[in-house]
Amino acid sequence: MPARPRPPAGRTPVLRRLATAPGGRRAKWLVLAAWLILVAALGPLAGKLGEVEDSSSNAFLPGSAESAQVNTELEKFRGEDEIIPAVVVYSRGSATTPADAAEARADRADFAPLVARGEQIGGPVPSADGKALMLVVPLSTAGDDVSGEVEKIRSVAAANAPPGLDVEVGGPAGSLIDSIKVFDNLDSTLMLATGAVVTLLLLLTYRSPLLWLVPVLSVGFAAVLTQVVTFALAKYAALPVDPQSAGILMVLVFGVGTDYALLLIARYREELHRHEDRHDAMRLALRRSGPAIVASAGTIAVGLACLAFADINSSRSLGLVGAVGVVCALLAMITVLPALLVVTGRWMFWPFVPRCTGDPAAAESGQDATRTVWTRIGALLARRPRWSWLMSVAVTAVLALSATGITMGLTNAEMFQDKPESVVAQEKLSAHYPSGSSDPATVVVRTAARAGAERAAAAVPGVESVETADRTADGSLTSLSVVLRDAPDSAAAERTVDRLRTAVHRVDGAEALVGGTTAESLDTRRAAESDLKVVIPVVLAVVLLVLVALLRSLLAPLVLLATVVLSYFGALGASHLVFAYLLDFPAVDNSLPLMGFVFLVALGIDYNIFLMTRVREEVVLRGHRAGVLTGLSSTGGVITSAGIVLAATFAVIASMPLVSMAQLGVLVGVGVLLDTFLVRTVLVPSLALDIGARIWWPSRLGRAPQPPAGPRTPQEGGAGETGSPESPGDRSLERV
Repeated sequence: MPARPRPPAGRTPVLRRLATAPGGRRAKWLVLAAWLILVAALGPLAGKLGEVEDSSSNAFLPGSAESAQVNTELEKFRGEDEIIPAVVVYSRGSATTPADAAEARADRADFAPLVARGEQIGGPVPSADGKALMLVVPLSTAGDDVSGEVEKIRSVAAANAPPGLDVEVGGPAGSLIDSIKVFDNLDSTLMLATGAVVTLLLLLTYRSPLLWLVPVLSVGFAAVLTQVVTFALAKYAALPVDPQSAGILMVLVFGVGTDYALLLIARYREELHRHEDRHDAMRLALRRSGPAIVASAGTIAVGLACLAFADINSSRSLGLVGAVGVVCALLAMITVLPALLVVTGRWMFWPFVPRCTGDPAAAESGQDATRTVWTRIGALLARRPRWSWLMSVAVTAVLALSATGITMGLTNAEMFQDKPESVVAQEKLSAHYPSGSSDPATVVVRTAARAGAERAAAAVPGVESVETADRTADGSLTSLSVVLRDAPDSAAAERTVDRLRTAVHRVDGAEALVGGTTAESLDTRRAAESDLKVVIPVVLAVVLLVLVALLRSLLAPLVLLATVVLSYFGALGASHLVFAYLLDFPAVDNSLPLMGFVFLVALGIDYNIFLMTRVREEVVLRGHRAGVLTGLSSTGGVITSAGIVLAATFAVIASMPLVSMAQLGVLVGVGVLLDTFLVRTVLVPSLALDIGARIWWPSRLGRAPQPPAGPRTPQEGGAGETGSPESPGDRSLERV
């Protein structure tokens, strides 16, 4: 096989010089100076991300949904002065008393100053069973103080309630405020919690009082850059950002950034054992680990960006914002991190300072122990590779079977880990009134066809009442308030909405649109099912193409992709067991299967990239069998540490009060651990051993005679470490 021409001595390709510049004697100072200037100049923008977040209903709805069109049409009715009702429900286990009615009337007088101009408080309306009273307080959103007004209503209503009378405030206004509370200070809370978890794990990983500071500081730079870039793109390039995606963004940046730091530092430590000059060591570490890190970040970013094909706006936001975060984390980890490491020198590794011995195996005792463990694992897999991968597939398949029992769709009452007051109010209303009375459906029609649409809506089974709610200033559009008999978040109410849409769409000239909470839930669920069919094939195709380009093979990428998909179903089943028996979640959010798939395929393939790029490097030097085992033993410790860090950072999300976020955190955390300890440790290496060199088909590596293996170790019979970068082995690597 002819050798590829090498550049003359003293001449290095421009791209290689740029890639390794942060490890240079002078360039490291330029890199640090550039980052400090960047943070000083743009840092104030990082705190403004909340200004561009969209927390409106449409931010979480499918862009093409009829309910989203209704929300847009409703803006024509009141402009900025939108009305949102708060519903106060007074209830007893027995019949309400005259004192209860007097309290409700007194509260009505107290609430009057809060009512939107031109509106009136409805009630108190007694329930048919005589056990409850209801006030409907129309509030205006124009003053941007809906939260304060709802809190005033709650404090006034609870202040003088007669003994035994339960008072709760809910309705659309109460639900909105309770949802806002979930995201209040979410960014800072998640950042602090994630930072604490990452710091603790880095201390345990490095057992150094100093070294952990470097990756944490580098991730801090990445976090600032991420927020600045996200703010700029949201403000000037229409990047969709909502509170949920902004919160998860910081967790993703901390987790992915720390993973890349662990991988680069591990390779830098190896090179420090080979080279006396730390600048040479860092340049070689960047040269050898950089392509895998860049490929990993590219795969994750492109995989997340595939969510741009989703119809649900919140899914699109999470994917695009996440892709921005991954790219920013990559830039920081391959620039400021190596510059900081070279500036601080070897002493940052104290008390396990790597000394130049010419032999990377001569590491501290802890590293020797790690290598021995992974060498022994490789030896066990090598004895019976087929049995090993069959057993790991069986374990994953058993876990996946649990996913068949998943119940999809969370009701409003199930959306929070701790039940807020608005949910309790809805339960009381459903018990004593027509369930949809607190949150009616909204129908927008042409005014000329209002009467026909009203008659059609009233004739729909499941509709309790229909009345005209409002009209636009020009009189062209009319909104109808349609009270449903069933609870707004029930399946029966969704069926009624379907019938209602069919009925009003038939009215000539009405151009009717049906929206409201129930319609939004229905549209979101159907869009989530549709997005699964659209986004998943795109993600798989994109990831496959990246793997083919990286590994220069077709069979290996197909095998890796199959293992990650299998791992996803195993993680979904295992998470269902956690939801059902540990966290007591009755159902799974509709968005979880798609969000979980994209995150786990992108992050799961991450570790396979780190493993298989190192395996390919070693196979060139040592032959297939020894190369697989050497790659496993060389990357085992650092990938395991990276997996634990990433799983722990996503576990922070599981503590959030919103169930959908908690479920995503659990699923990704479980999936990453499954990838780390089973797929990457057992399944992929044993498949590579069982398939043999054919796994690299159709590349030359799968057809060419394998280089002779190096000296065999007592545990496995594998090869020793690689030589210097200019060794014949490296020249072989460039040829293949």
